[in-house]
Amino acid sequence: MSTTAQTHKQDLERLKSLRYIDDDFMTVCLADNYEGIELVLRIILGREDITIKTVRTQELLKNLQGRSAILDVHAIDSAKKEFDVEIQRSDAGAGAKRARHNSSLLDAHILKPGDDPENIPDSYVIFITENDVMKGNQPIYPVERYVIVGENKVLFDDGSYIIYVNGKYRGNDEIGKLMHDFSCTNPDDMNYEALAKKARYYKQDKKGVAAMCKIMEDMRNEAALDNARETARRMIKKGKMSLEEIADYVPVLSLDELKQLEIEVMQMA
Repeated sequence: MSTTAQTHKQDLERLKSLRYIDDDFMTVCLADNYEGIELVLRIILGREDITIKTVRTQELLKNLQGRSAILDVHAIDSAKKEFDVEIQRSDAGAGAKRARHNSSLLDAHILKPGDDPENIPDSYVIFITENDVMKGNQPIYPVERYVIVGENKVLFDDGSYIIYVNGKYRGNDEIGKLMHDFSCTNPDDMNYEALAKKARYYKQDKKGVAAMCKIMEDMRNEAALDNARETARRMIKKGKMSLEEIADYVPVLSLDELKQLEIEVMQMA
């Protein structure tokens, strides 16, 4: 069996095990799935009045003054409320500071120059975690901020919301059924058709399987390119080789790309 054929076979086997709790698979399944993202948000927020107008997956929110962020799913509803839905399989990736960072970037992205801050729409950062990172055996953990007034706590109510969803929860209710679907490998065993039909397309339909295999191939190529860039950055930092010599070691990068990396390294020095 050729290397290409063997890799394709491995991709097919991996595809069978993919779930919505795997962020790459979720973003593919929700990329144009308005019905699916509406379902997820309505169940998590306990609201029926959410109508999604735009959905973007793996969207880069740039921060010119610091660290940027890539949002798994960025959705905007008919009331201009903005939602960032993040999948976190690792507990370390679901920390409070990361939630704060995503929330601040989302708000900065919403507010345009000249806009009155009082008119900023509500924003929601939702972390769906594979484990119960809060250790409270609850299905959902809303993060709230309060003003201390004497002995009383008054909700700050600034329209910025952070919510953690416990992916381990399996109660006999909507959120339990939703979390079951997020960890389910077989679309035919899912509770919600809005999620199952997309998973079924990418796992069972010939065209969908081909598209998903192409996505996995592109991810491998991008990972290899990222590794090459990181290798080149380290070599540039050491300053012992010319860009032309570095190009011989990392031939996947052009000389122009290496020049751009050199500029980035110098700026960060």
